[in-house]
Parts: sequence; C-alpha cells; structure tokens
Amino acid sequence: MTDRTVDRFTARTWSHHDFDADALAAEKRARSLTVSVVIPALDEEATVGTVAGTFVEELGHRVGLVDEVVVVDAGSTDRTAEVARAAGARVVQQDAILPELGPGRGKGEALWKGVAATAGDLVCFVDADIVDVGPRFVVGLLGPLLEDPGVHYVKATYDRPLDLGHELRPTGGGRVTELLARPVIDAFWPELAWLAQPLSGEYAGRRALLESLPFVHGYGVELGLLVDIAAMHGADVIAQVDLGRRVHVHQPLDALGRMAAEILHVAVDRLSRQGRLVLTDPLARDLLQPVRDLTGQLHLERHPIAPSERPPLRDVLR
Repeated sequence: MTDRTVDRFTARTWSHHDFDADALAAEKRARSLTVSVVIPALDEEATVGTVAGTFVEELGHRVGLVDEVVVVDAGSTDRTAEVARAAGARVVQQDAILPELGPGRGKGEALWKGVAATAGDLVCFVDADIVDVGPRFVVGLLGPLLEDPGVHYVKATYDRPLDLGHELRPTGGGRVTELLARPVIDAFWPELAWLAQPLSGEYAGRRALLESLPFVHGYGVELGLLVDIAAMHGADVIAQVDLGRRVHVHQPLDALGRMAAEILHVAVDRLSRQGRLVLTDPLARDLLQPVRDLTGQLHLERHPIAPSERPPLRDVLR
C-alpha cells in the first residue's frame, strides 16, 4: 500500500456520524440544489416499502433534504410497485423511460434510466433489498457532496454480515468483492485500492458527472463507473462514507459466480480500452456452470455473459 493510497483513505473517508440531516438540508437550500433518490427494484415487495418510505418521510417530509424518491421497477411480478407507491415513492417502469432506445436488462440499466427519470442536482442510488435501512444511507452519501466541492462521487462502505437464514454472522458478506473485485482493483487500478466496498450498491454523485458516464447494463456497473471516473477525473473526486452495517438477502453461490463473470468482463474491457491489455481472442460470451440434476447426473448449464452498456446520458439527451 503506497503513501498516496493511505493519504486518499484518510482524506476521503467520512462516517455518517459526521453529518446532520437538518444541517445538510439547510446547506442544500442555501445553494439552491435538489436531491433525488433512485431505488432500482425487481421483486422486492418485502423491503422496498420500508426503504422508500424511510427516505420519503424522514428525509423528505420531515427534514426537506430529499426532493424526490423514485423507484425504478424492472418488471416486477410481485407487489413491488404497489408497495412503493403506498410508501410515497414515485414508481416508474424501467422500459417506459426513453422507450425509443429499446429495452435493456440488468441493474445498470435501471440506474441509468433512474438518472434519466429524475431531476435532482445530486442523485443517490440505494438498493431496494436493505433490511436495516435508515436515514444514514442517504445522509451519509450526501454529506461530502454538500460540504466539499472537490467531491463529485461518494461510495458507501459498511460491514457486511452473512445472513444464513437461521444465523447472522458478523462477517462473511461481500464475497465477490473480496475474492474478485479487490484483487483486480489492487492489481490494475491501485489508485482505487483505498475504497473499502468498491461494489457497494449505495452511492451518490453530481448529475453532471453521472450524465457524462456510460452505464454497464449488468452487475459490472459499479466497477465500470469507478474505473471511468478515475480515468476521466482522477481518483481524488471520489469519497467514501462509513454507514456502519448493511444487512440484505444474500445470493446463492452459483448466482455470485455469474455476477463475478460479468464484473471480470467489464474489467477486461476497460483494460483493453485503456490500451493496457491486448486480447488475441475474444472473451467467451458464455459461462458454463456444472450442475447436478435431481437424478444425480452432472451436466453443464450455459449462462450468457456479454456485458453491454448505455452511452453517457448527456449524449442521448442532446
């Protein structure tokens, strides 16, 4: 770890305890800024109401820090949209935003559409599956943006317990981060190695920055955004805020394998664009996973892994 990495960690790391919602709301009003919260959701009826309602009531109605809470519904088949509306959020269907551009799938698509569907000068992204949600998720992310003009993008960091259903272990979550993302970042983008949770689903940015970036459709969106921001503006415009702890529903190992494959593809793509990696053969566009069926026979399941992306929103809107 270089001295520069340590310096960035020290200078660009805050705690959510450093910020007060009322003080931030006053600062927001003094600077004539507006704030949007975007919540991407797919079949999250169990948690989306609490997540959205917390920001609507606590930070919207009570404090005035948040101006709009928008849930981007990616075609849920449960009551996600109904529950979110009942909590006071504005619900937009993902495919109804910029429909002339055609449909897209994946988390990054929902985030990109969320930026297009909102108007805030500052945009916060918060996942819909948080079990222990609280105002700190938005207050913490907005703090550096409102108090430091040199910060343009803020990542959340937190402890990630492992929810085993019958047991909540204090550590063990974030397996893709520790086994793939962090080693890749340390090896190829050491200027970002100080970030504790580079794949965290909670982050915020200034609209001008977000509209200048391409958004990868799938799970590689977080890595793509970080790498592109560092390449375009330098790592010093990024900050991180410690939110304490985040509990959510964990995915099974095979799903994490597909997520890791998408992230690896994005890393290789960015290295190729930066002229740091020359591919003699195209990357495999399918991930083969061995699966044992109900009869005990082992066979291969083929999962397409071909990350695509949306262009910078400012180019589309222009």
